[in-house]
Amino acid sequence: MLYETRFCTHCATALAPITLMEDGGPTERLRCPACGWTHWNNPTPVLAAIVEYEGKVLLARNAAWPGKAFGLITGFMEAGESPQEGIAREIKEETQLDVEDGAGGLQLVGAYPFLRMNQVIIAYHAVARGSIRLSPELVEYRLIAPSSVVCWPAGTGYALADWLRARGIEPRFADFQAARSVDDPA
Repeated sequence: MLYETRFCTHCATALAPITLMEDGGPTERLRCPACGWTHWNNPTPVLAAIVEYEGKVLLARNAAWPGKAFGLITGFMEAGESPQEGIAREIKEETQLDVEDGAGGLQLVGAYPFLRMNQVIIAYHAVARGSIRLSPELVEYRLIAPSSVVCWPAGTGYALADWLRARGIEPRFADFQAARSVDDPA
């Protein structure tokens, strides 16, 4: 289990894995042995956008990512905003594109687990307009016809696959295991 919080937010005592009876059975969580505070370690909601720009899907490469991986526009919600407001803001911040007004401009695709990062991805399809100008967080982008998009076997890749299926396109998935065995035979 991935734990980032190591100290009690109330008394600063080091947290310890302590098992208590919860929800009908024993549950281990990080808890404060001094004051009893519990770190719930709930998943973080992350917003993702399948940005459609001039009929193509915009995929971007984050400056922090190794290799040539491209993905959806993503980001965290801020306090006081709805998921729809948050993803429109993220699209604007990262690409300078505006989400079109009206029912077709922003539509929920679904929610997807991203267990490795303890996140829940809330994915939208966004029809956007304007001139693409990437934030410093992103280093390049590609515009790909929906029928040519290759999905990846992880949270946002599954969202992209569902969006393609809803449009009558059977998604193709990248084979990361085969790519790893070519680059790294160990």
